[in-house]
Amino acid sequence: MSQKVAVLGTGKIGEALLSGMIRAGWAPADLLVTARRPERAEELRTRYGVTPVTNPEAAKTADTLILTVKPQDMGTLLDELAPHVPDDRLIISGAAGIPTSFFEARLAAGTPVVRVMTNTPALVDEAMSVISAGTHATADHLAHTEEIFGAVGKTLRVPESQQDACTALSGSGPAYFFYLVEAMTDAGILLGLPRDKAHDLIVQSAIGAAVMLRDSGEHPVKLRENVTSPAGTTINAIRELENHGVRAALIAALEAARDRSRELASGNN
Repeated sequence: MSQKVAVLGTGKIGEALLSGMIRAGWAPADLLVTARRPERAEELRTRYGVTPVTNPEAAKTADTLILTVKPQDMGTLLDELAPHVPDDRLIISGAAGIPTSFFEARLAAGTPVVRVMTNTPALVDEAMSVISAGTHATADHLAHTEEIFGAVGKTLRVPESQQDACTALSGSGPAYFFYLVEAMTDAGILLGLPRDKAHDLIVQSAIGAAVMLRDSGEHPVKLRENVTSPAGTTINAIRELENHGVRAALIAALEAARDRSRELASGNN
């Protein structure tokens, strides 16, 4: 944790990462940040005691650079960084859809790059961060990346060829659950419940179901069957979900998210 780490383009996810790293034991003095607006950089300094710098200063000073800008801004950022990044710097990209080869082609030969797809539950230390090594990244680079992102949730190593699928499942995944809760809340109102009570019922049910999935070791089909009594309320609801093609719609939605991730990788913004 004595190495200097810089977060470039520190938005909500970057700030969540900073906060988690500090709670996990990183010294604020070893953390650098860059931000597009000076007032944002000063806000981060005041809140966390980290040091705001320019992008070139970060490249020259930090041992690890975490790039958290939007995918469409990554090329411009790399043009700014390239003259200043030595080939022993670890580059961690958090940009959806952009392959490690994109960075390797624009930085000094041999620069280690690790690709990470995290998600917004990083804001509450419950992120799922998926990690893939570029051509020159070593086991130590992957372990260091896991140490950083482990501060805000779980990590999983996958081959880079699986990153687009992971982006569809977990990167975008929280939005699907929020969408489902929104729809179920509307249903609760239709059934006669006040919005706040419907919301509380659904959110706690979601938390309980998630904990059971995580901790029971049971297949989701088994857990669902445990709730589904013969000729009962649940099986009638499941029948309607199947009649309306919800399963097929989810599969199609995830395929669409994966395809968009591939489009981003090809530069089709």
